[in-house]
Amino acid sequence: MALRLPERVPGLPVLALVLLLVPLFLGNEFHLDIATQIALIAATVVGLNLLVGYGGQVSLGHAAFFGMGAYASAILTGTYGWTSIPALLCGALLVAVLAWTLGRPILRLKGHYLSMATLGMGIIIAIVINNEGWLTGGPDGLAVEPLTVMGAELSIFDHYSLLGLEVSGALLWYGLAALLLLLAVWIAQNLVDSPIGRALRAVHGSEVAARVVGVDTSHYKLLIFVISAVYASVMGSFYAHYTGFITPQVASFEHSIELITMVVLGGMASTYGVILGAVLLMLLPQLLTDFQDYEMMMFGLILMLTMIFMPKGLLPTLSEAVRRLRPRPASAPASGQE
Repeated sequence: MALRLPERVPGLPVLALVLLLVPLFLGNEFHLDIATQIALIAATVVGLNLLVGYGGQVSLGHAAFFGMGAYASAILTGTYGWTSIPALLCGALLVAVLAWTLGRPILRLKGHYLSMATLGMGIIIAIVINNEGWLTGGPDGLAVEPLTVMGAELSIFDHYSLLGLEVSGALLWYGLAALLLLLAVWIAQNLVDSPIGRALRAVHGSEVAARVVGVDTSHYKLLIFVISAVYASVMGSFYAHYTGFITPQVASFEHSIELITMVVLGGMASTYGVILGAVLLMLLPQLLTDFQDYEMMMFGLILMLTMIFMPKGLLPTLSEAVRRLRPRPASAPASGQE
């Protein structure tokens, strides 16, 4: 009897199950820390994939929005005494306004001109964060207050009582990061299946043809640029509260390259593929600790090899291979044959 593979695996329940089981296989809180950071970064690249994978618009400065969200939360909570959620929302609003303002002229460009414009945008924001030490702490970085939830501070160093059980703050942070990732995927899938997603795929396929059939291409490109920027800002805020300390590295060009590499490696226009890409690239420095000085070289090599041998990305390539293994239905016998 031939093995029959399912036509389509429900992604969100499977992802939820995997996230639920992960802590059972982690040996210590260091591994839990890595898993939490992976979940937060994966949620960020889910938003970036909406722009790059579905909208077809390249962004080489996306870490700038991540950094702005992180620094907005750090400054508003630490310097001005705001609570965490209002600071996070204010940072997201600031990033949305900036993305809308910069996106209007930038997204009129195409190809490598667009890439260079987003690169320049990211570098300028990173330079401002690095140089304005009176506000951001400059190259020395900035301490961040713990996340405040319903009046209680959530710290990875404390323990809490939950349903009569004592739970570490690190495990609660992992649970929060996992929920944020699931929420990010759910929103992205709904956007992709909505008229917005269909318009984005039309723009990606052929912007001229999309305009011919009445799609307001400028509106949808700007909309998805703002949405992906807000994704990055929100996750940057949570990342800042989780780590408790941030430096200009979170908004650097290198971080932008890491994010775009995750999208390309996992598979553009594949929500679960980019999560896989984030997992692999976040684990890579842990596996190659003896080659830390060559980390960016490794990212470049991975990006180059992926584009050459797996242009669709890792998960779409594997999915296509699995489909080829699925047995084809036997053809009906020709008429008149027994």
